[in-house]
Amino acid sequence: MNPALDLNRHPCFHAESHGHCGRVHLPVAPRCNLRCVYCNRQYDCVNESRPGVTSAVLSPHQAVGYLERVVAAEPRISVVGIAGPGDPFANPDETLATLRLVRERYPEMLLCVATNALGLPPLLDELPALGVTHVTVTVNAVAPAVGASLYAWARDGKVVYRGPDAAAVLLERQRLAVTGLKARGILVKVNCIVVPGVNDHHVVDVARTVAGWGADALNVMGLVPTAGTPLADVSEPVPEFLRELRAEAERFLPQMRHCRRCRADAVGLLEEDRSGEFAPFLQEAAGAPPPLRIDRPHVAVATREGMLVNQHLGEARSFQVWAREGAGFLLVEERPAPPPGGGPDRWRRLAEGLGDCRAVLVSGVGEGPRAILTEAGVVPLEMDGFIELGLSAVFSDVDPARFRRRRGGCSRGLGCGGDGSGCG
Repeated sequence: MNPALDLNRHPCFHAESHGHCGRVHLPVAPRCNLRCVYCNRQYDCVNESRPGVTSAVLSPHQAVGYLERVVAAEPRISVVGIAGPGDPFANPDETLATLRLVRERYPEMLLCVATNALGLPPLLDELPALGVTHVTVTVNAVAPAVGASLYAWARDGKVVYRGPDAAAVLLERQRLAVTGLKARGILVKVNCIVVPGVNDHHVVDVARTVAGWGADALNVMGLVPTAGTPLADVSEPVPEFLRELRAEAERFLPQMRHCRRCRADAVGLLEEDRSGEFAPFLQEAAGAPPPLRIDRPHVAVATREGMLVNQHLGEARSFQVWAREGAGFLLVEERPAPPPGGGPDRWRRLAEGLGDCRAVLVSGVGEGPRAILTEAGVVPLEMDGFIELGLSAVFSDVDPARFRRRRGGCSRGLGCGGDGSGCG
């Protein structure tokens, strides 16, 4: 962590700064590993302010482009955060790539992440290395019997836990996360969402427990009843009751009393959120293609028979590597892909093996591999059709947005006429 950073510029952690220091949330984490019974991430309203809502989801490179426009228009931004719309550590590749890019571009910014912490413990060492200064962890229960009423399931890798088992696994990960973050010098705020009749009697237990873990502050938040959830008809806690809970919890931890329950694309001062105003910037950024490294001479291709781009990135056991030669193209060599397994490390090894390639043409690619390869400068471009047409487009610097596959059809001009004519 940069010792020159002024940690008091975080408006959520320091009430005295919220009138002149702003924040921006970069919505790069769409997936979630926890099904909270009060959460609905399926729709967006520009007039609605609650976690899980965003007008668009960005890739890491798109997020940095959007951030540049935000900072130019709102110079009071002091904190860059990732808070969804899912959970940052259910999207670790996108989250870490975004943090890395922001730290390189804006070394003076505070970096913040808001999470349920289920997927955080294995990544504890990554955060201080990237200069993350603040983390918010949502802890709604410190007893599995209570948590079982708040979480339908928790997904840990390929294993899905339900009921009290889900709450118990989550609780242990939260303990490891908070104690691990504090051991690494990172400031930790805990959010506790109060659900009447479920955990409202339990808030002081939460405060006592997370204080014992070393948390720095507690934010007692009232439930926002949301359509499409099992708690849609539960009444929101009245302000007087929340004030009483905060007063009791304050025996254990300082309280945040100025929370605005921010969206996953929140931007501006807490008192003057400008997410609606900046929504067009966000949506434009979501359509922006990743940059191609034209200084790299080659393009990799995932193909079964050497004529068509017709393999998913994860299916390919090798990649053809092509270069431009005169008016045509030259097959330089065929390179083996890293063996299956190994998670993100596999894609890092692939990016290293294709380090002289500006792009890799594939029929499909997951968001995690896409983030890792793009950050390394090997942009995955999805298409179906003849290799030569794809190479012609890439080496002619055609807008990579044209490569986006249309589900159930081909990309116009890249293998067919858009209506199926010309497909092999």
